[in-house]
Amino acid sequence: MTSWATTLDTLLRERGPALFGYAYVLTGSAHAAEDLLQDALLRTFRTGRGSRGLDSAHAYVKRAITSAFIDSGRRSAARPRTVTDEGVESVAPDHAGASAETADLHAALLTLPTRERACVVLRYLEDLPIASVAAELGLAQGTVKRYLADGVAKLRDANLGVDFTEHQTIPVTEGRRP
Repeated sequence: MTSWATTLDTLLRERGPALFGYAYVLTGSAHAAEDLLQDALLRTFRTGRGSRGLDSAHAYVKRAITSAFIDSGRRSAARPRTVTDEGVESVAPDHAGASAETADLHAALLTLPTRERACVVLRYLEDLPIASVAAELGLAQGTVKRYLADGVAKLRDANLGVDFTEHQTIPVTEGRRP
């Protein structure tokens, strides 16, 4: 068994960009994605779960990102909001030359409620089967199917030209910091 410091260093070096990209797709903001990733790393390594190996640490951090994202959606939905021009955070344009379709898809994903977005991201971007999405989110498979059906219907209404078939994943560029 390796030390938690070694595992954390290796995880960030080898899989940090992928974890950041996953958080960015969920949040739509580089700042929020960094906060979410940092929170997930703290949750994972504070409890000692991250010292069991790289694959185990990666799985725990990814699960912690998903859980923290859903929890933040619940908290923000329960609080009243005051929107001002100063407080509005927009999605930064992709300076890496990603297509306009990817930006449109990402903007459409951001309109989905948190659980629908998490289900769509895990199913179509991470290419997980429905059973794995259900296990990851702690939901029943029927509930995941309902969230997927609702989310995909909303994305289809956006006329993005993306085919949401059961065996095709959504084409998305690798998550990079904008």
